Amino acid sequence: VAVLFTPLLGMRLLPNPPSSGSGSGTSHDDHHVFDTPFHRVLRRMIRSAVLRPWLVIATTFGLFLVALYGMSQLQQQFFPQSSRPELLVDVRMNEGSSIGATSQMLSKIEAKLEPWVASPGNTPARSKPSALAGNSSSGPSRTDTALAGDVQYYTSYVGAGAARFFLALNPDLPNPSFGKIVIQTSSIASRERLRRSLQETFRNDPEFSSASMRVLRLDFGPPVGYPVQFRIVGPDQKVVRQLADKVREIMRRNPSALDVNLEYEEPAKSIQVKIDQDRARLLGLSPQEIELGLQTLLSGSTVSFYREGTETLPVVARAVDEERLDLDQFQDITLFTLGGKSVPLQQIGQLEFAQENPIVWQRNQEQILSVRCDIVDGVQAPDVSKQIDRELATLRSQLPLGYRIDLGGSIEESNKANGALFEMFPIMILAMLTLLMAQVQNFRKMLLIFGIAPLGIIGAVASLHIFNAPFGFVALLGVIALAGMDMRNSVILVDQIEQDIRQGLSPWQAVIESSVRRARPVILTAATAILAMIPLTSSVFWGPMAMAIMGGLSIATFLTLINLPAIYVLLFRIKPEPQSEGV
Repeated sequence: VAVLFTPLLGMRLLPNPPSSGSGSGTSHDDHHVFDTPFHRVLRRMIRSAVLRPWLVIATTFGLFLVALYGMSQLQQQFFPQSSRPELLVDVRMNEGSSIGATSQMLSKIEAKLEPWVASPGNTPARSKPSALAGNSSSGPSRTDTALAGDVQYYTSYVGAGAARFFLALNPDLPNPSFGKIVIQTSSIASRERLRRSLQETFRNDPEFSSASMRVLRLDFGPPVGYPVQFRIVGPDQKVVRQLADKVREIMRRNPSALDVNLEYEEPAKSIQVKIDQDRARLLGLSPQEIELGLQTLLSGSTVSFYREGTETLPVVARAVDEERLDLDQFQDITLFTLGGKSVPLQQIGQLEFAQENPIVWQRNQEQILSVRCDIVDGVQAPDVSKQIDRELATLRSQLPLGYRIDLGGSIEESNKANGALFEMFPIMILAMLTLLMAQVQNFRKMLLIFGIAPLGIIGAVASLHIFNAPFGFVALLGVIALAGMDMRNSVILVDQIEQDIRQGLSPWQAVIESSVRRARPVILTAATAILAMIPLTSSVFWGPMAMAIMGGLSIATFLTLINLPAIYVLLFRIKPEPQSEGV
């Protein structure tokens, strides 16, 4: 489009240029065009640069090293938080808690949210006992009044999480001791006010002390759960648990870590039936029949389906609540043999009360236990993970054979994404070098253009520091894009040098005058890209990329106009010649 339509539009829209006495690009009229105060200052700067090329290159290389150090000091971020107004409240009761206890805890939270709902007509998507709601809220407080209207509506889920209404939302495993509330707030400011209020309430109100609460925003990028995680891997669950406790104590010492916990905390209560195999066989019962009978009586088995309209409802057969929920009557449960004979459970086995891990996680067929935490506002998860990882160096050196501590959370996903990106770098670099070689058909020119590409890092790092923006995945994309923009400017300058040499200028004057003649289109092109990035700076997602491109392109454009002539005269061994100020 640029090659075809720009000349056409130029012919139709631009005025006819004044007639020139010569068709040469170095005519007297052309010289006056590039004899403005701006061009005279730029010409003197470029002449000074090509007279001292080693100084220019050394200074630029020093700035590049400073930028690399500055990049290591930037806040590291995988993906930023979403700008959506939803707020999530994860409620996790003690392992083994009934779904009724979880439902009661959610009702207490709903009672706290009621005074903050925008309209009295908005009712929650889940009903709650009115007596319980009355006990948990004694009228709007001063804080409730300040937050009135911040909540548009909310939806509660008991025993499982919400459906994936947001791409980066990780589905929660079904668990009777787990609940989730999705709150739709009025705005970002309302979301933050409500989040701070709920966190303070859950932290200080003893009414909510029996559950672990998390108040979460939505995040961009792949779902990671807790932002900071460390996985303890090993063959023995008890040893893994002991190591996890030590890692938890080290993580708690970090001031940026909040709510340090294990992936599964206390063991869950359980009742185990120890079957007397000899007596069971004498009575005509196999272990499979005993298991199926207990499953049917306690949890229920689907025996049929009932269709009502478009809904298909399962018909479940199980014992009445008085029998299956009373532990004192549990051993009196009656099983039936295939012959129809009834057998009390206590005749074929005995009950044992025990504790067991509610869930055992494996990764690549290895036992794991994750230690995880949230972080305080204003810090980035990869930075906190690196701080804790350094503190774990002593513990890692003392690990038994076959055990290790792996990084998880945001920093692991960030390393995965960067690794996938870096795998494409060799192909990308090879493609760029091939295209450059086809364009310039000279190895030294190709290396010159390719060597200018990293200069954008200098301005990008400076810009991110000035705006206090983190360096994440989108900022990395901006830095990669800068390389292409810098090489484009270099190709323009090198091509102009060749044209001027062919039109009769000496190589020394061609290097200087080509940079002067191409300065305006190069600067205008860079300015257009910089101005186009201004609206993106306020974006939560694209802001770091826009800042990196704006700062990098600003500095890189200036450095290209100065460095490329200096490197060119060194590579092609062009000697200075005594010349007047004129062309």
